[in-house]
Amino acid sequence: QVQLVESGGGLVQTGGSLRLSCAASGRTFSNFAMGWFRQAPGKERESVASINWNGGTLFNPDSVKGRFTISRDNAKNTVYLQMNSLKPEDTAVYYCAGTHRGASLRPYDYDLWGQGTQVTVSS
Repeated sequence: QVQLVESGGGLVQTGGSLRLSCAASGRTFSNFAMGWFRQAPGKERESVASINWNGGTLFNPDSVKGRFTISRDNAKNTVYLQMNSLKPEDTAVYYCAGTHRGASLRPYDYDLWGQGTQVTVSS
């Protein structure tokens, strides 16, 4: 059974950076497209970025405005989200997710989800 575990969240000042990691168990990781999503208190879950099995990427400009990058290391069964120039509105629980259907920014395309990691950006 494939399992996703996020890490790297925490408290950071406005303008700072964080690098989130999502470690996957199982040998099918390389066949998954992976995505990052986030959900703030009282708000709906929104897409951040997605990366295909071959490294092709998608970004949600309304969410990250070019400040974030997504990458993956299939040898380590890990996907990353580098977050720079963080703002208070980036505060949310960040989730990684996997899908066999190719890179997508639509949450309903994903069938495997991690438990999330909290990112808090102070003013």
